Amino acid sequence: MKKLLQLTTLILFLISCQSKKQTKEVSTPQTDTSVTKPNIIVIYMDDLGYGDVGFNGSKTTQTPNIDKLANDGMVFTNGYASSATCTPSRYALLTGKYPWKEKDAKILPGTASLIIGTEQKTLPKILKQQGYHTGIVGKWHLGLGAGNVDWNQHVSPGPNEIGFDESYIMAATQDRVPTVYIKDGDVVGLDPNDPIEVNYSKNFDGQPTGKDNPELLKMKWHHGHNSSIVNGIPRIGFMKGGEKAKWVDEDMADHFLAKAQDYVKRHKEQPFFLYYALQQPHVPRTPHARFVGKSGMGPRGDVIVEADWIVGEFIKTLEKEGVLENTLIVFSSDNGPVLNDGYYDDAVEKLGNHDPKGGFRGGKYSLFEAGVRVPFFTYWKGKIKPGISDALVCQLDLGTSLSTIIGNPTKIADGEDLSNAFLGKSNKGRDHLVIEANTRTAIRKGDWLYIPPYPGMVKKYDDVNIEVGSDAIAQLYNLKEDKAEQHNLATSNPDKLAEIQAAFISERGETYFEGIEPLVLH
Repeated sequence: MKKLLQLTTLILFLISCQSKKQTKEVSTPQTDTSVTKPNIIVIYMDDLGYGDVGFNGSKTTQTPNIDKLANDGMVFTNGYASSATCTPSRYALLTGKYPWKEKDAKILPGTASLIIGTEQKTLPKILKQQGYHTGIVGKWHLGLGAGNVDWNQHVSPGPNEIGFDESYIMAATQDRVPTVYIKDGDVVGLDPNDPIEVNYSKNFDGQPTGKDNPELLKMKWHHGHNSSIVNGIPRIGFMKGGEKAKWVDEDMADHFLAKAQDYVKRHKEQPFFLYYALQQPHVPRTPHARFVGKSGMGPRGDVIVEADWIVGEFIKTLEKEGVLENTLIVFSSDNGPVLNDGYYDDAVEKLGNHDPKGGFRGGKYSLFEAGVRVPFFTYWKGKIKPGISDALVCQLDLGTSLSTIIGNPTKIADGEDLSNAFLGKSNKGRDHLVIEANTRTAIRKGDWLYIPPYPGMVKKYDDVNIEVGSDAIAQLYNLKEDKAEQHNLATSNPDKLAEIQAAFISERGETYFEGIEPLVLH
């Protein structure tokens, strides 16, 4: 009897221990977050206009892969970049901060210092804190280092210091030196016996330039691009050395695609964030031979066809690696379109009936709608129902909104939580948005656009043939009734003018005109 009692006690003890073990295992947080946290990919185009894609109604461009993704997602007809130029928009996307609040957020030379503070809250930092692996592939153009960069040494700070675990980038733009790829702060393929030197004010002795040596060019410059020659293309800025490290322009799209595909393959087992910044259709437009002549609109049209193919191949990789269904994709462009942006490449001559502006006024560099209203959609298979939204949304809202979507609501600077709009659950967007173009600002509120007076400033930049939106008088447009912004209602509708003007002054203050800088292209 005593032995039976001891045996019973032992069995009860073991059952109790097993029960506690099971309870403990159930209450332990899951370490695999792939089921609940989607991978996040931002596909960011460069100078792609609202009317350059089929999903916005274009019948003259060939973008079937992009269109399919868009038509299976949520298309935003009122989707905005923060600025009509590249660096400010990229700054706002990653920091959630209005670019006009950062004095250095303007078109940068390739030698500029990093303009995002390493202490700033950024989109990749927020995601990294929630277990995401973070990477960037493609165009950077937010500055590198802290001044006087030595390209032959490790370059820091850069993307890796503001939240990216991995980076594979070009420093600035395809038309600017240095014309090399940089991986995690180091120039790829650099020969230490052929050091790189870069200068934006003075050429190096004996180095040919586009201005002095036109016989060496395979692409003729129109304005601004007449300095060092790389691959027969004159650039902005002077560069010497680094011959083995220099990129081949026609291979760039394929090169960055391979890096983006590799990133996905290596990090598919955990939630990842990839900022994939394509270079098309920014100048110089250098399509691979496979795409030359495919659009009928010259190199600009051809690189759009190329970019569409790139997106299609990238989506195939997501499908093949089994991650597409748990991936939230955001597609947009840094600013609106420009045709002749520094090279003679038939962008104007072969345009035909195509309208990159999509019926809007202006373009890159402009406060008018075509400068900042851009292609914009979100896609998440099975989670976002296909549709079209007229909610007012902006790229600077992505950080705050994505943090909510992954279950960690975090306010990032000026970004608003538009997560329900981005997921297609609500048609409610921003009340208003301050837009920027070369340090000038305007405001979109409801259906209205207000551009304050900018006396003494050029109204049109002839080199690119774009109206920049400046005028000596106030401008007020009803965008719902006047998409092309042809009827200034500032005089005929004084009540609405006062309302929108007050909203603008509330954001910018009475001294909005101070600090305005001359228009800078490229």
